[in-house]
Amino acid sequence: MADQRVLITGSAGVVGTLMRSRLRRPGRVLRLLDLAEQRTPEDGEAVELVTASVTDPSAMASACEGADVLIHLGGHSRENSWEATLDVNINGTHTVLEAARTAGIGRVILASSNHSVGFRRVDSAGASGLPADSSPRPDTYYGVSKAAIEALGSLYHSRFGMDVIVIRIGSCFETPLKLGLRGLTTWLSPDDAARLFEACIAAPSPGYRLIWGVSDNTRRIYSLAEAEALGYKALDNAEVYAAQLADKPAPSGAEFVGGPFCTSQLGEFNPL
Repeated sequence: MADQRVLITGSAGVVGTLMRSRLRRPGRVLRLLDLAEQRTPEDGEAVELVTASVTDPSAMASACEGADVLIHLGGHSRENSWEATLDVNINGTHTVLEAARTAGIGRVILASSNHSVGFRRVDSAGASGLPADSSPRPDTYYGVSKAAIEALGSLYHSRFGMDVIVIRIGSCFETPLKLGLRGLTTWLSPDDAARLFEACIAAPSPGYRLIWGVSDNTRRIYSLAEAEALGYKALDNAEVYAAQLADKPAPSGAEFVGGPFCTSQLGEFNPL
């Protein structure tokens, strides 16, 4: 049986770097694409490095050849100008999806963000959490781009039959400590992120799905039901770090899903 080849765009970014070791499996090759420099593969590491931009149609067409699954993490991960956000995050995602469609990749996983619904109020979540398919209420140009990515994923499923799973990621870092108190709500541990990606890769015929990417945090406001329906089981909880954050001030904009990104001017924050 041929190896499964998983193409990851934005593989030199925070999430991509954390997933490189965690998504290694026997019988799987990781094809890692980024413009930034990447670590040389270790002996025995089944990795293919590609230096390219998600905005380059010919490079993406080449990168998609022979791939079975695409995990699209590439793009600006912080607030930027409208022109740069449109070019890389929105047009770049269209380029990626079109290359995947042409190459016959049947399973695409798109990284969205809590900032696509940042202006939704926390008190609208309800007892079971904010539904993963809540309609967009973006808090930044970055959030707008993620809402557009969600819509593109829906289109490519409905029109071309691709299985597309969109993950609205909370905040994926080694720990939630750099995020302050907000991290106790939004954290997606790296190990849980790998579990979530594995569930998305393995789920049979998911069609189009919109799910939350968070750990099972005591303070989470997001529904995990949609991700669990794909086989995800979160094992981590940000609350183990609560004592280390006890003296931190309450974040501004705490009434909104997007937190302080809803109370600032565009461009002031890195959307974590």
